[in-house]
Amino acid sequence: MHDVRELLDLGPEAVRSLARRRHALDVDVLQAAYRRRGAAVESVSALRGELKAAARGHGGARPDEQARRRARLLRERVQEAEAAAQRAETELAELLLTIPNLPLEEVPDGHSDREAVEIRRGGPPVSEVAGARHHADLGEALDILDSSRAARLSGARFTVARGPGARLERALGDFFLDLHTREHGYLEHAVPFLVNRATMTGTGQLPKFEEDLFVTRVGERELFLVPTAEVPLTNLVAGEVLPAADLPLAFTARTPCFRAEAGSYGRDTRGILRLHQFEKVELVRICAAGDAPKQLELMVGHAEECLRRLELSYRVVLLPAGDLGFSARMTYDIEVWLPGSGAFREISSVSDCGTFQARRAGIRVRTPGGGKEAAATLNGSALPIGRTLAALLEQGQRPDGSVRVPAALRPYAGFSLIRPDGTTD
Repeated sequence: MHDVRELLDLGPEAVRSLARRRHALDVDVLQAAYRRRGAAVESVSALRGELKAAARGHGGARPDEQARRRARLLRERVQEAEAAAQRAETELAELLLTIPNLPLEEVPDGHSDREAVEIRRGGPPVSEVAGARHHADLGEALDILDSSRAARLSGARFTVARGPGARLERALGDFFLDLHTREHGYLEHAVPFLVNRATMTGTGQLPKFEEDLFVTRVGERELFLVPTAEVPLTNLVAGEVLPAADLPLAFTARTPCFRAEAGSYGRDTRGILRLHQFEKVELVRICAAGDAPKQLELMVGHAEECLRRLELSYRVVLLPAGDLGFSARMTYDIEVWLPGSGAFREISSVSDCGTFQARRAGIRVRTPGGGKEAAATLNGSALPIGRTLAALLEQGQRPDGSVRVPAALRPYAGFSLIRPDGTTD
């Protein structure tokens, strides 16, 4: 959420910046809502002052009937003014909740991943192998991925992993968590997979993306299935004032992620790149506002290290303004090479949200001088289990139909090769 005064002070600059994201900011509407709230608050203050003055005017004497009637009317007017002030506050807050974060100036223009700027490449050099198979075909041939049985259970965009496939998924999660907790300094959490509306609002999923969320209602209780561990991890400190000396905070968790993908039907329908349910290891960092750029680069390096150790070819790109997530002001996508598709595909997004989420969630930092200011939040995938498995299958495939497991993963998986018949070695 934005500070309304800062947004109004920016004026035309905020309009231009948000236009890069294809968001049309109506400054007049925002200004009017801000003024209505201010006028309503002033009205409450003035009426409360009148009520206090009337009480003092009795000088301790018992008020007569006329004075009692006037006091009663003033109290009613105060209650009405307070209700009007609350309505004005709600109106302004609801308006601010719909305005996305302002992209940083260094974020390029553009509205799709085709306009992303490549920063660097990593891992082994990309090699285009003639006849390379798609991971969906490999998974079916090896009998380790089964979308048809999953469809009988739950419908489209679900999968079942079995045997070596399930073992690889478990191995990847353990490998990522060990790397991030033992070498990168993250504190592992086991968090709820169901969260309330306030938690979803704190990180920006609500109200913008309600149609993409799975929700469960039992009686009057409403809970949302998490679309990413970013939601519970960031909100662990919602409403808190953090000592500056404790920063940065670095959290990680492995959770299932549930996404309706309401706006993406027809895309990535084969395989395991875009499912309604998948598992992911998420990274979250919370720091002082001025430290966010440094923390962003650090997090990108942590995600890249996962791919380097798995011997996977990848590249890092800087997303254009129009392709940023709602809460992000700058995002690096890490794209892994999929020879079966002959293309790089996103495997991780690492985002700097500045103070945007912290303002929504009430996360503040106590400064050395004793003041309080909004913290900065950052988040990134490191890494999604399914997409990483897809990359391992496609980059690890061999001419005889077997799949090689990278050395770093073998102690976790317990095998180095999946043979064409689905057995392991």
